Amino acid sequence: MDMQTGPVCTADAIVVFGAAVWSGGEPSPTLRRRTLHAVDLYKRNLAPLIVLSGGMGKHPPTEAAAMARLCHDAGIEGAVLVLEDRSTTTLENAAFSAELLRERGLSRVLVVSDAYHLPRIKLCFRYLGFETRGSAPPRTSTSTSRGRVLRAWLREIAALPWYCLSLPWRLKSVRRAADTSGE
Repeated sequence: MDMQTGPVCTADAIVVFGAAVWSGGEPSPTLRRRTLHAVDLYKRNLAPLIVLSGGMGKHPPTEAAAMARLCHDAGIEGAVLVLEDRSTTTLENAAFSAELLRERGLSRVLVVSDAYHLPRIKLCFRYLGFETRGSAPPRTSTSTSRGRVLRAWLREIAALPWYCLSLPWRLKSVRRAADTSGE
């Protein structure tokens, strides 16, 4: 059964938020779970496009490239996949993915991440002017421990008010940094 936040609806694009790539280019279990969940949503015709969002972490390739490889292995290729491979934070994921979506005239997104992460992601996309729904992959018996998930929920709940208040100036900082790196 899907663990989802809000009703899943038809969207212009599915945006998958990255997670770690391990040494040797191996996708972490979290990255694999999120990506395969997005593949399932795509195959259920919930959106015609998948944006894979995540830059370079500790190990190559970028999170977006690792997700693209998983999508290819699942039979999804070509113009369906859009790679956002510059971001290193949640806000950058949202801001840089939003740029790619606006270039295509898209405004309704179905974001994919873990359930504890979805409120912050949805906040970012709504602030950026997008109609947003979230969908989280189901946790499996081999996925993250309950204690770790509880800590993640508590961290997100505690940080969300500050994130709301700081979002305008943080977004300006992200945009300035992106403009500077593009010169």
